[in-house]
Amino acid sequence: MCSVASTNCCHLDFITLLQVHNIPMGMATAYLIESDGGLVLVDAGLPRYERRVMRRMRALGRDDLRFIFITHAHLDHYGSAAALRRLTGAPIAIHRADGDAMAWGETPVGSVRGRGRLLWALLRLFEPYLQPEPTPPDLLLDDGDDLRAYGLDAEVLHTPGHTPGSSCLIVEGRIAFVGDLLSTSVRPCVQCSFANDWSLIPKSLARLQALRLDLVYAGHGSRPLSGEALQRLTPNYS
Repeated sequence: MCSVASTNCCHLDFITLLQVHNIPMGMATAYLIESDGGLVLVDAGLPRYERRVMRRMRALGRDDLRFIFITHAHLDHYGSAAALRRLTGAPIAIHRADGDAMAWGETPVGSVRGRGRLLWALLRLFEPYLQPEPTPPDLLLDDGDDLRAYGLDAEVLHTPGHTPGSSCLIVEGRIAFVGDLLSTSVRPCVQCSFANDWSLIPKSLARLQALRLDLVYAGHGSRPLSGEALQRLTPNYS
């Protein structure tokens, strides 16, 4: 049985090597997944941060970026995606419910609560400097889509609430990249600042918890969350 802190994946009848490299991309964290089948990037940070990804790829001696998975259409998650597509040729994938917003260069925030009000005010202040490039997706995803054709044993889990198309990338059935459904920036917590539909966030969390994962990577924060810690999380909107 593998330690949850390891990125070496042990299965019943074979072993795969999976390395996860976190890349600070301004406000959010991008994750470069390295496997024998190629590289996959989860989220692309703010605009003009593409060179950080390219530097990491060069450090790894890899240029085989298979696709860019965007967890949701907010500028701090897709801001450098179009530039990375031009540099690498990798297609950009997002759930179809967020596809139009990303294509138009929008960041629909929905309802704002708590500390999100201060963050939203700061975003509005710096909006002229943070405007993302309109980014039409190459792949429109749906819940349950299998992505093995792109070199990674992964599938899409639709987890709406933060945005209509918010989705997680579930890798090998045990590791999840969850975007802004969760945060580990200060202490692990469920999304409590921005939501398109607050009522959907507990349901999306329950879907994620039902998978009994080993490791979870959030869109904000650099350290992964264990599966056991995930099970203890509950929404807190106070």
